[in-house]
Amino acid sequence: MKTTPDTQRSRPGADILRTALRRNVGAMSTGTLLMGLYQAGETAFPIALGLIVEHTMQDRSPAALGLSIGALAVIITTVSLSWRFGMRTLQKANTTEAHRWRVRVAACGLQPVARDVDLKSGEVLTIATEDADQTADIIEVVPLLISSLVAVLVAAIALGLADIRLGLLVIAGTVAILSILAVMSKRIDASTREQQARVARAGAKVADLITGLRPLHGFGGNQAAFLSYRKVSSDAKRQSITVAKVNGVYAGTALALNAVLAAAVTLTAGWLAFGGQISIGELVMAVGLAQFIIEPLKLFSEMPKYVMIARASAERMALVLSAPPVTTPGTERPAPGGDLEVDCVRYGALRQLKFQVPAGEFVAVAVYQPRAAADLASVLALNVPPDAYEGTVRVGGQAITDLSVEAVREHMLVNPYDAEIFAGTLRTNIDPSGTGRMIPEAVEASMLTDVVALHRDGLDYAVRDRGANLSGGQRQRLSLARALATDSDVLVLHDPTTAVDAVTEQLIARNVAKLRRGRTTVVITSSPALLDAADRVLVLDDGVITAEDTHRNLLAADEEYCVAVTR
Repeated sequence: MKTTPDTQRSRPGADILRTALRRNVGAMSTGTLLMGLYQAGETAFPIALGLIVEHTMQDRSPAALGLSIGALAVIITTVSLSWRFGMRTLQKANTTEAHRWRVRVAACGLQPVARDVDLKSGEVLTIATEDADQTADIIEVVPLLISSLVAVLVAAIALGLADIRLGLLVIAGTVAILSILAVMSKRIDASTREQQARVARAGAKVADLITGLRPLHGFGGNQAAFLSYRKVSSDAKRQSITVAKVNGVYAGTALALNAVLAAAVTLTAGWLAFGGQISIGELVMAVGLAQFIIEPLKLFSEMPKYVMIARASAERMALVLSAPPVTTPGTERPAPGGDLEVDCVRYGALRQLKFQVPAGEFVAVAVYQPRAAADLASVLALNVPPDAYEGTVRVGGQAITDLSVEAVREHMLVNPYDAEIFAGTLRTNIDPSGTGRMIPEAVEASMLTDVVALHRDGLDYAVRDRGANLSGGQRQRLSLARALATDSDVLVLHDPTTAVDAVTEQLIARNVAKLRRGRTTVVITSSPALLDAADRVLVLDDGVITAEDTHRNLLAADEEYCVAVTR
């Protein structure tokens, strides 16, 4: 099988980490320099104390003591400022990089062309937040790793100048500690990957439950849904506990090994001082460095763990970022004001469906089977890749396979019966981009005027997430107003009035026909009001068009149609 260069890349997670490191070279270089200066200053403190003890005891002069105190002040100031500005630089770069990856993952999720990735929306949300943050942590990890290494090397050199055995002990001990911890970090990598996957699945379950909350209440499925989430959440909890145990063992082992090395350096220095092989000042320096190197060694030994976590998160982000698109769209744009043609489409409940809507016509499609209506709406909305069904859909005389998805959606809007309502205001739901010019007309045509008049804030009335503070009919009319406000060349409405009363439905039907006059409009519906307002009605039964005429002519001549659409 022939593969593209994207599919040949075997380590997309590593590529993400390399990209993050490459575009933050400047900030990381500055941060590494400052953090290295901080660690060098920290290391210099016990060295300076040893030298002060050594020379003060020999010279016993106030001038030497004052000079020593001044030197300590310089070291302390250097340590303080280098830490402050070093961490500020690294954290700013970390935060910025995390933002970049969040935006990229979100952009992939919002692309017009879906990606071929087996992840639910809740999992993508987790990847766009937690995994993006943990991946960006590599920006801090590398400079801290280098600066910790600087501290250990400076300490080893200083101790080696006092006695070569002390320097070699630090170097050998550090190598031994890192070798042991490198083996343990592999367990952390595997456990962390599994934990992130299970937490993401729990997040996806929550998103699914929130989406289906109202239907669950409707048929009493709350308890079953709760038990389902509890199981997924319990799996995530158990894996999190496992990861915590592994991290605890890792941290405990690292601390114990660091303490053993510090104790070995201290005891060795004491033995050498007792034998007269090093001076009292060098003993003070050695004891101080032995205590000091515990912290950089701890930091140094923890870095492999954070590298593994960052790599695991990068691999999860790669699931989204490197996934191929479900379909490859074209690049053309449809002609303005064009017609809509469905030519022998076979998909789901649709069997060789064929019809054409000339530019400017208002056509209603009366569908006897709800599944066929949903399939037709999905095909027209490009929710189904063109290569997933037989036949062709043409917009403005051009097959949609030749058109870019963005261009199709600018030209043709398909408004589903269950369109989302977002947290914000009535105005932002009708005109999300803030550029609409037909808001008053859309509000009036959708009969949303009573909702606007009901609230003192009018169009600025606050709407809760998913329209929780609106009734079903109000949500449906708000969705319809948004669709009408776009004033698109081709508008497809799927059951836009199922939640409103008959009188309101009649008014909406007339208003939509009036507002959309001269624009191509297709309404997939069984509403008598909308069918009557249409220029022409197409009867879709068993996946094919079985009749077409005006609504009133069909009522008079087709008994099955009369039974299907009469309420």
